[in-house]
Amino acid sequence: MAREIAVTLYLFMFSILFKVSKWFPLKDKVVFVVSFSENNKSIYKEMMRQEVSCRTLFLTTEKMEKTFSALEKAETLLFDVKNPWDFIRSVYHLATAKIVFVDNYYGFLAKSNFRHGVECVQLWHANGAIKKFGFEDPLIADRGKRAKKRFADVYKRFSKVAIGSKAMGSIFSKAFHVTEDRFIKTGIPRTDLFFDEKRKERALKKVHAAYPQLAGKKVVLYAPTYRERGLTDVDMKLDLTMLANQLGGEYILLIRLHPAIRNQFEVPLELNDFVLDASLYRNMNELLLSTDVLITDYSSIPFEFALLKRPIIFFMYDMEAYERERGMWKEFRELIPGPVVTTSQEIVDVMRESVFDETLVSAFAERWNEYSNGQSSQNIVEQIKEKLQG
Repeated sequence: MAREIAVTLYLFMFSILFKVSKWFPLKDKVVFVVSFSENNKSIYKEMMRQEVSCRTLFLTTEKMEKTFSALEKAETLLFDVKNPWDFIRSVYHLATAKIVFVDNYYGFLAKSNFRHGVECVQLWHANGAIKKFGFEDPLIADRGKRAKKRFADVYKRFSKVAIGSKAMGSIFSKAFHVTEDRFIKTGIPRTDLFFDEKRKERALKKVHAAYPQLAGKKVVLYAPTYRERGLTDVDMKLDLTMLANQLGGEYILLIRLHPAIRNQFEVPLELNDFVLDASLYRNMNELLLSTDVLITDYSSIPFEFALLKRPIIFFMYDMEAYERERGMWKEFRELIPGPVVTTSQEIVDVMRESVFDETLVSAFAERWNEYSNGQSSQNIVEQIKEKLQG
């Protein structure tokens, strides 16, 4: 009840500001509302390359503010009621921009009655999905009618949804109740890196400069998603000591925890030669380029990592409980591109026995990256240029 009251008050305030801001004319302006970096930065850099002439603003979370403030020729505002002046200006820019990019679920969209001709493009932060979200999220059943109506109102604002594959389009149709005519088959900008050899080489140098211990080692990256019950502290299920004893020497383990987890993981001193905490390294795709074996669970990371045609291990020690509480898309389960394990010993076993099917990984990559061919950022920018010039 308290949560709904807080949301209602926030949306009431937002609605008033948005309506007042609509008294001002639309501008040749692109506004990015960002919780994640890669897709948004890729599009912005392509805009600069094509010399798109318009005002560009990034409305960010506190975590993303520093990242986007560093970009030249763009403005960054902290989109948070804790910073009232930035918040008011953010709402004004949302109401007067011709193009709005969003990369997540944002409740304020329920009250963002954009004018005719404005494009609100959903640039979802992943190009594939394992766990269910949107209207398919099992947790939705426990929400009230007002909340469910708000979700529907948010999804209605997406005039376009960028997709990388038919498979992801099918998921968006179910999760957001959007029709196929709203999909733009541009591919996903964050995947462009995997098709550019020069950028890949530069990215690898950055990672090795940050972690020189990787030299001469095979790199295993453990990148789990977060559990709602574990947002504060890390519940490390990997037996790091056992892995070090059995894999140390040949391998080194990078751990990259989800940014939503508030308290950092501390590597035990005795494991410093085997375990590195890369949770603060901002660019996940750069880490993937340096990775020989990926260990993950319900994260969306495999959909991009599969483009490298390298082994993936799914450490799903709580799969039955997760399936019951969060649910998994059958589109993923039909073609899991690697062994599913539940213990640290099983991880060691499959690595020693090389139980990996490259054909399966390749088929997975092709299925989920159908429209992503290295030109995704360019494809999206070409579309918004038409709108800005119209």
